[in-house]
Amino acid sequence: MPRMDAAPPTPVPGALQGLRVLDLSRVLAGPWCTQTLADLGAEVIKIERPGSGDDTRGWGPPFLKDRDGRDTAEAAYFLGTNRNKRSVTIDIARPEGQALVRRLAAGCDVAVENFKVGDMARYGLDAASLRALNPRLVYCSITGYGQTGPYRDRAGYDYAVQGIGGLMSVTGERDDL
Repeated sequence: MPRMDAAPPTPVPGALQGLRVLDLSRVLAGPWCTQTLADLGAEVIKIERPGSGDDTRGWGPPFLKDRDGRDTAEAAYFLGTNRNKRSVTIDIARPEGQALVRRLAAGCDVAVENFKVGDMARYGLDAASLRALNPRLVYCSITGYGQTGPYRDRAGYDYAVQGIGGLMSVTGERDDL
């Protein structure tokens, strides 16, 4: 996995200076949310999967260019939603990784995740478990269809939301051509 700079980025002083955010998200909605918090001055600690990191690290082209103009392994997609963050790899599927995340959550003000409903509970990293360790923790779970209801187990990807909401019916080429 490509390594982020050893020195953490220096956040611009802002409205959220002094706030610490645990970022357990990946792909777009969660990283974009936590990037906004970082842009406003919060310290964001992004947890990534060992070996591969966030899924979007390899989603290119385009890729960041090196000094000689050659593509690096850093996808513009990943860089476009993860600036101003510190990054660490932790395997949340392992008990040792879960313990590390709990230790981090104990010292954070906010936790953000965007896993499928029930995944974080399976690891003991859901809102109830982390708030038991840190009652003041604000826990944000980003899902396509919420935590309850008939669609809670569906993934909330852009195309699925456009289709179910009817937006796809008014975009693109006509079906009868």
